[in-house]
Amino acid sequence: MKLYVDGMTCEHCKMHVEEALKGIKGVKKAEVNLDNGTAEVETKKEISFDTFKNAIEEAGYMLVKIE
Repeated sequence: MKLYVDGMTCEHCKMHVEEALKGIKGVKKAEVNLDNGTAEVETKKEISFDTFKNAIEEAGYMLVKIE
């Protein structure tokens, strides 16, 4: 799935968001693309929008949408 994240401006931001996503139980893989503000996430189970939103907001960024 693809998550659109707002507020990332540098490599540190990218790593911070990746760490936040990988910290969610059930996330197998998370790769952030700083250029287009997205994160590709693979999960072992269904994870709610609110779970992703909370993790990203706690890291200091904003989840815009999930596709």
